Amino acid sequence: MALSPPPDLLVIAASNGENLKLARRIAAQAEHQGHRAKILDLTSLGLPLFTPVAKEAGMPNGVTPLHQQLMAASHWVICAPEYNGSIPPAFTSAVAWLSVQGDDFRSLFNGRPIAMASFSGGGGMGMSMSLRSQLSHLGAQVLGRQLMSNHAKPAKDESIRDLVHLLMQMQPLKL
Repeated sequence: MALSPPPDLLVIAASNGENLKLARRIAAQAEHQGHRAKILDLTSLGLPLFTPVAKEAGMPNGVTPLHQQLMAASHWVICAPEYNGSIPPAFTSAVAWLSVQGDDFRSLFNGRPIAMASFSGGGGMGMSMSLRSQLSHLGAQVLGRQLMSNHAKPAKDESIRDLVHLLMQMQPLKL
C-alpha cells in the first residue's frame, strides 16, 4: 500500500466553530490551486494545558503525532480567534508542549512560511500582533498579509485565494 505524500499546506485551526470552517475554506482553495492540503484541529487533540506540574507527569500521547504533522508540511496557515486580546490557549499550550519535547523544537518554525487567518468577534488584531511576534521569535517567515474576518465582514473567496497564492509562492528557508 502506497503512502500518500505529505501535504504542502497544513491549515491549523486553533479553535473549533468559525475558525474551523475558515480552515476548511482555505484548505479547499489550496486544493483548487493544485496543492495538497490537510486540516489540523488543535481542539480535537485532547492535549492537556501545559504547566510545569503537567510536564512532570510526562509527555502527552498527542505531542509526537502533532510534531510529525507539523514537520511534514512545508507551509502552514494558522486560523485562530482572538482570546482576551491575544492567542487562543489551544495554540499557546500546543507550542509549549512542543517546546519541551526535544532538543531543537525551533526546527519546526525556522524558515517555515506561515500565514495567519482569523474569524474573531473581537476583530483579531490583538491575536494577530501577538501571534506574529511569537512566530517571528521562533524563526518563521510570516506572510505580511493576513486574513481577518467576523460576522459583519466575512472572508471573501478572493482574499482566501490571494492568501494561499502568496503563501505558496514563499520558499521555506533552509537554516
